[in-house]
Amino acid sequence: MTNVKGSDKLPKFSKAYLQVHSDLGENDKVLSWFEQLHQAPIPKTVWLQCELALAEGFTNATRHAHKYLPRETPIDIEVTMYTDHLEIRIWDYGQPFDLTESLIQPDPDIFAPGGRGIKLMYAIADHISYTRTSDNRNCLLITKNYWLYPQVQNGNSDFDKI
Repeated sequence: MTNVKGSDKLPKFSKAYLQVHSDLGENDKVLSWFEQLHQAPIPKTVWLQCELALAEGFTNATRHAHKYLPRETPIDIEVTMYTDHLEIRIWDYGQPFDLTESLIQPDPDIFAPGGRGIKLMYAIADHISYTRTSDNRNCLLITKNYWLYPQVQNGNSDFDKI
């Protein structure tokens, strides 16, 4: 077996799962849990973007999908890390909506307190989808790619600095 220099620094495939109540007060718990999952080789800027997308997705599930549902209604979150990308899945029990339609809506008034979350997640993600599952839930999938190897300039690489 051939070892590639620095391959021991690559994140290992891992999956983590969290279930919380449909309550905006749970956002701190969600973000604290997510921060504990961070693996050093994943660029911090990518991680922070994913954290923002997760917060937006959770907030949307709580405020919109579960608006008329009891606070005890669960929201399931799963994060899967691969060596080159991260996947965040958020499941809710609300009525489905058309993600594409939401993306083409005009921007809200600049003084509006909300209405930008979906476009923000779309801008962050390399792929985003919202689908109805066979168990009558909705799954928001946010995928973010990243490249762990530094760019080579003038024949030099900063790989050892990762």
